[in-house]
Amino acid sequence: MAETYTSATDDPDDDAPFRSRLTFDLDVDICIVGAGLAGLTVALEAARLGASVAVLEGRYIGWNASGHQLGTVMPGYGLPIGELIERVGLEDARELWALSKEGADYVRAAATEEAMPGIALTEGALEVSNVDAGDTLISRLQVLNEDFETEVEGWQIDRVRDQLGTGRYFHGIYYPKAFQIDGRKYIQGLAGQARRAGARIFEDTPVVSIDPSGIRKRIVTPSARLRASHIVLAGNIHLGAPLRRLSETLLPVWRYGAVTEPLGARLGEVIQFRGSVSDSDGVDHFRIVGGDRLMWASPETTWDARPRRFGSAIQRRIATVFPKLGKVAISDVFGGAVGLTVHGMPQIGQLRKGLWVASGFGRQGLNTSAMAGQLIARSILWGDERWRLFSPFELVWAGGATGRVAGHLIGMWGRGSSAAAGALARYREGARAREQIREARLAQANRQAGTRPQQPPRRRPPPGAPRPVRPQPPAPVEMQDAPPVELGSQESEKIRDGSV
Repeated sequence: MAETYTSATDDPDDDAPFRSRLTFDLDVDICIVGAGLAGLTVALEAARLGASVAVLEGRYIGWNASGHQLGTVMPGYGLPIGELIERVGLEDARELWALSKEGADYVRAAATEEAMPGIALTEGALEVSNVDAGDTLISRLQVLNEDFETEVEGWQIDRVRDQLGTGRYFHGIYYPKAFQIDGRKYIQGLAGQARRAGARIFEDTPVVSIDPSGIRKRIVTPSARLRASHIVLAGNIHLGAPLRRLSETLLPVWRYGAVTEPLGARLGEVIQFRGSVSDSDGVDHFRIVGGDRLMWASPETTWDARPRRFGSAIQRRIATVFPKLGKVAISDVFGGAVGLTVHGMPQIGQLRKGLWVASGFGRQGLNTSAMAGQLIARSILWGDERWRLFSPFELVWAGGATGRVAGHLIGMWGRGSSAAAGALARYREGARAREQIREARLAQANRQAGTRPQQPPRRRPPPGAPRPVRPQPPAPVEMQDAPPVELGSQESEKIRDGSV
């Protein structure tokens, strides 16, 4: 699923060990370029399997996207599940999905409190819809439950709004086995585990050139040379000149987020759900951290900018979605760059013999980078061929500067259309509610007035038919009160006139 890269940690050196720069020549089995989540997972797993491993990082461990994340771990990819099935077919889609679940299980096993103190693991993730999409929800639940064996629950509108305290969202899909961790603690813990397993991690060591030909590949750094049987390119958009062709297959997107000041009891009164929440359009992603602070990621650009510029935008966004919270105070604002692929899937596999790639994890999720690291290590040392499941998703040029402009415009259009669709859905919901109230009031008024059923219209008799006799009006009151008068018959009158 989509992952957002922000962090509650504002110090990049927090919990970081002493940095070691490579200053001597070295021969290893595997050289990994990039000390992010994927690269460190490859290093850890390969070292555990007995290989000699060196990791080269141009800056420091987790300095970019990998060290700035919400820490949500759940199955899936950035590509919607329906499109994944259309692209590779149901059977391969199921295998790819199973790999993503293995990645989530790997993170859960690694991120224990004993191995990584302070990891702050919390359970559950909720994906909410901005529009009333009940039929789509049912269909997706069936696919996830039956075809992909993933435990999910469908939440009705009332439950979503009760848990989140806003009328902005409609239905939801709840993943009870998803979880959240402190992303900063995780990547530093991962690096520590890799070191203890025997991997050597060198920071402040950028790669100047790579020669992937021959059995032993050659890597040149500013102060040393390496030789390795396998090279794993586990970097992002910052791979640099030697790997420009690879980095140009990624569309750089900077995602910004913030952490609020402590909000006290009012945060729990509004938001009762303690897992992570993301909307179905990928606009907002948030969760409660530290008990009473809100971590929120929303704005993104295709050009780098100062994170502080987006603090007020995030502040307004929180107030829009949760008006009961009002204007919250922002403690810190963060930003990190992710690399998006054109096809929406990560880049995992072998480019040529001995040259591997694990990249393109923007909007993929922490579980996906863990799965890629584990899969590549096993492919190199065990001959695991499951990386070929990603072969349909080849390296595609992202369009350079033109691609950035197009991506920015598409992103703006997508967020705008999402906002418009959500506003329309809420308007329709309000109109239905107002109509129901009007009908209820009309029915109540009819009951109070004792309104009779409407009489059928009178029919005119056909031509020539005798007209019905109209009933005579009642006698006047004076006549009703007068004594009765006896009237004789005509025969009696004759007798009186002709008396004998």
